[in-house]
Amino acid sequence: MVVVVWIADGVWPAAVDAARAMATPDADFVLVHVTPGDVEEVVHGAFAGLFGRGLSAPAAVDQAAAAGANDLLEAAAARLGRPVSCQARQGRIEREVVAAAEHADLLVISRDGDRTRLGPHSLGPVSRFVVDHAPCAVLLVWPGSAPAVGTIPAPPRRPPVPPRGTPGPHPQ
Repeated sequence: MVVVVWIADGVWPAAVDAARAMATPDADFVLVHVTPGDVEEVVHGAFAGLFGRGLSAPAAVDQAAAAGANDLLEAAAARLGRPVSCQARQGRIEREVVAAAEHADLLVISRDGDRTRLGPHSLGPVSRFVVDHAPCAVLLVWPGSAPAVGTIPAPPRRPPVPPRGTPGPHPQ
């Protein structure tokens, strides 16, 4: 069994804990962190705008992004406490996570949206894309305690539907 765990900023510990608890002893773990590709482009563009087009941002910007990703992956691997392989990717987060799960049996992710109530807003747009497009089973976990069932949003209000055969209103 191949278990891919998305190491998303701020919510990854819950995903790692769930993966450790749910996976079989012979599972192979892959930890995946994605640095958005546009962040570095924006930094490089801003640097060029401030200092001229002939210059580019220092390599330290790229090195800092890579170091941050590696630090998160190392922390996640230590928390998992099992042998893992780590992937530090760069690009569109949702597409990179789906691509990383291509040969997985299970993808474990944490909710990253509204954590105060149950419902569709508990997933951000990136997580929603991953859940909708994952090529394998997905284990979706709450980072922390799940909200109470009473937090489910009320159903939408709809006008009553007249029974079949009942004439509707007549135009005047």
